[in-house]
Amino acid sequence: MQFSAPEPGPGRTRPPVRDPDSPRRVTLLELFFDLVYVVALALISRGMVDQLDWHRAGRALILLAAVWWTWAITTLVTDLYDPERTEIKLLIASVMFGALLMTTAIPEAFNTRGIAFAGTYVAIHLGRGLFLMPAVRRQPQTQRRALRIFTWFVVSAIPWIIGAFVAGDARMACWAIALAIDYTGFRLAYPVPGLGVVPEPQRNVTAEHLSERYQQFFIIALGDAILTIGTMFNLNHTEAQNIVSFAVAFGTTLLLWRIYVHKSGQLLPAAIKISGAPAKFLFTAPYTHLLMIAGVVTTASGFDLVLHDHPGRTPPAWVAVILGGPALFLVGRSSFEYEVFSRVSPSRPGGLLALLTIAPVVMYLPPLAASFGALLVLAGVAYADHLRSHGKPPEAPAPPH
Repeated sequence: MQFSAPEPGPGRTRPPVRDPDSPRRVTLLELFFDLVYVVALALISRGMVDQLDWHRAGRALILLAAVWWTWAITTLVTDLYDPERTEIKLLIASVMFGALLMTTAIPEAFNTRGIAFAGTYVAIHLGRGLFLMPAVRRQPQTQRRALRIFTWFVVSAIPWIIGAFVAGDARMACWAIALAIDYTGFRLAYPVPGLGVVPEPQRNVTAEHLSERYQQFFIIALGDAILTIGTMFNLNHTEAQNIVSFAVAFGTTLLLWRIYVHKSGQLLPAAIKISGAPAKFLFTAPYTHLLMIAGVVTTASGFDLVLHDHPGRTPPAWVAVILGGPALFLVGRSSFEYEVFSRVSPSRPGGLLALLTIAPVVMYLPPLAASFGALLVLAGVAYADHLRSHGKPPEAPAPPH
């Protein structure tokens, strides 16, 4: 936040908003909070490939978008409010409990545990608002911001709860509508009749803290890929096949990390600090990072397929996962790069075109060959990044338009 709270009078407690001069380091409680999402991403990626089809992929996307939104909004709270205050610590711990309960419901969220998943999601967001509004009652602007956000989550709660009591495609449709409300409200700065949108001064974020949090979650997503590599050992393969499959999967994960951190990831804090950029980052980062994380989670699902025994041709649905994960990551990475530099490197669309080109070919090859093709494409993107920056002075983030 870029404004200070008024000094409390005698006997009054200062509202739990961040002091502009307070430390911006990520707290240990925030890192502890992230552990829930290691399990959540693992369950989503493995659930996607269980009886793989487009329907199940759509369900996985809905679950991922919901899980991601609980993390993204909670992270914003810890940026706007003081995470060292006892009441904010209690709020984070409560959200962590709710997120863990949501996570346990993921495998059966579209079957018998829909109310557990949706009800907990709604309780997290509404409970946060009910907690914060009285906590900041001595700061009318901050309280109105919390009220705007709370109002939008009240609206989205309706299709969330309705969806929990219907089944099949009706549940998917209701939850997709609810997520559209949640994501749209954030993008529009939560407009509410009579209150307007969240004012510009209240949209500023802390460069060091928020950028570090997004980078940390991306590492958690890569942890899902590593977890898959380490646990999906297939005894039906020979030792040589296992080593090759593991090497391809690990190499792919390493390249995803390298492409993410190259330049844009390293310069993210500086980009946010540029005058006018904090609000822009606030309204774009959740979406670009969701795309990249969805790409990593899908790639991890592809590892699950490749590490199982399938000596024949790669089914089309498998190709969509094995190549679609890296493609989705590159789409998100292109948007992320545009956030920082206001341009997109040719290697990004080039990589997407290469993945599309090899897709018809790898359907006639074993899954390991498809995964190796994705590895080669990502290696080409990483090498192009290296050539573009080698021996040149560091590129500065672009100023906002």
